[in-house]
Amino acid sequence: QVRPVESGGGSVQAGRSLRLSCTASRSNVCRNDMTWYRQAAGKDREFVSAIDLFGSTRFADSVKGRFAISQDKDKNTVYLQMNSLKPEDTAMYYCKRDCFGSPYWGQGTQVTVSS
Repeated sequence: QVRPVESGGGSVQAGRSLRLSCTASRSNVCRNDMTWYRQAAGKDREFVSAIDLFGSTRFADSVKGRFAISQDKDKNTVYLQMNSLKPEDTAMYYCKRDCFGSPYWGQGTQVTVSS
């Protein structure tokens, strides 16, 4: 399937960790990089992290040092390891890939961090 599928969200207390997964089938019409975004209630969707085919990564300043991104090419899965979670990390987390020159979004997975 072209559209990515996220999983791994949940409700945790501040300071705890969660690992999100994003799985998408291989496709010759899709770029190999994958990007995570998040959208908190009442706010715009914002960039969180990205990884490309070669393993190069990028992070938003707000998550640097706390989040890590990795990929398992055999499983066609990208992971977002979220450590030291804060209440402000509460959001719906989305995975995005580009296929046919257009963005394809997953359905999202909710992360809720309580203080």
